Amino acid sequence: MNTTENTVNIFLFGKKYEVPENLTVMTAMEYAGYKLVRGCGCRNGFCGACATVYRIKGDSTLYTCLACQTTVKNNMYIAALPFFPLQKQVYDIEKVSASASVMMQLYPEIYACVGCNACTKSCTQGLDVMQYIAYAQRGDFKACAESSFDCVMCGVCSSRCPAGISHPQVAMLARRINGKYLAPGSGHLEDRVREIENGDFQELLEALMQKPLDELKELYNTREIEQ
Repeated sequence: MNTTENTVNIFLFGKKYEVPENLTVMTAMEYAGYKLVRGCGCRNGFCGACATVYRIKGDSTLYTCLACQTTVKNNMYIAALPFFPLQKQVYDIEKVSASASVMMQLYPEIYACVGCNACTKSCTQGLDVMQYIAYAQRGDFKACAESSFDCVMCGVCSSRCPAGISHPQVAMLARRINGKYLAPGSGHLEDRVREIENGDFQELLEALMQKPLDELKELYNTREIEQ
């Protein structure tokens, strides 16, 4: 681990630690001796598992972040959260309609949005969350799917919502409807899926699995990209 000589004071669950200033919240927790077995996920900001809340001494604002992306600050009071309890409805995508009424049936709370924009302000990915919820309210699933595409399902937006909206689940439903019913089909993708199901690539996949990691990275970096 590369560190600098400069350190900052942080507070993990109320206990003070002195850590190098260039660490992320996640690596600072490990530096302080915490063994992370949950909420550490991909460590690269893709999985949304490391949702964290913190305050800075002298500032009453409650901030949210992903621990793997955020660098520690002096006098940072940190509390990692195991998950945010989102409301996840169960449905059969084969039976769901592409009409606006599906949102009223599955996630009616979106129509109780008060427009406070707390969801957008807290989004760890910088998404305009309130806007994609507005698209969902109108049944514009294509726009909702596109504007929520980079959501990592961390749930921080929902933790700040006074209306109790499960924004990531609403966005997931919109993306599924868009992919199933609205987006144009991809013949090339369908052909490739059939080839995989037929085992056409089994030998190739087994050979790749035997290669060392460095060689796999080189193959990926020098791959031919279809135009």
